[in-house]
Amino acid sequence: MGFSGHLVFARSDRPLLEAPVFGNLDEELKATVHTGESRPGGWQMLQFDAGTWDDSDLPSLVEWSGAPACVAEVSDSSLALVTGLDTVGGRWQAWLNLDIAARLLAEEPEDLEDLEDQLLWLDTPEFHDAVRHKRAELDAEIPTDAESAVAWAAAAGTSVTPQPAKIEELLRSHETFAEDLFSRLLDELGFPRPRSADARDGG
Repeated sequence: MGFSGHLVFARSDRPLLEAPVFGNLDEELKATVHTGESRPGGWQMLQFDAGTWDDSDLPSLVEWSGAPACVAEVSDSSLALVTGLDTVGGRWQAWLNLDIAARLLAEEPEDLEDLEDQLLWLDTPEFHDAVRHKRAELDAEIPTDAESAVAWAAAAGTSVTPQPAKIEELLRSHETFAEDLFSRLLDELGFPRPRSADARDGG
């Protein structure tokens, strides 16, 4: 089983878990939150198990931190939906591991009544056609997603100007673990490399 939950990326001079938006978490739940990679400039990542983070938490986190933030909703480590928000309400989303996302989002016939019907549907030519159609739809959105992500990174004050073409390439790529693809996305968007990565590289 892979990881299912949320990776929250934001900037703060204080530990991110001290944000008021997490004040309603009891100590038992807080103990399940893992601190992920940190990056120079106060950028931090928290890993929440499924059911701990709510989509409405992102605006509150941005308001508290005074900086753009983003969150990756990860499903079994196989795919993720990234949502970014800046301080003036600019919002973007992008899927990671697009082929798997297309299988998940492919439109099902209305006459599927139970799990057995759904399993049979997965082995039909019609299902594969639906996946190809959804994959093409998602692919067509990538240039806009990439431009929006680059604008969000600029609002975050990254020192390196990301290249939309490289972001597009990454959004069309595949990693075994969607978490790794999320870290690569942050790298490509110009955020300073994680301290742990610098140490491994001898930096």
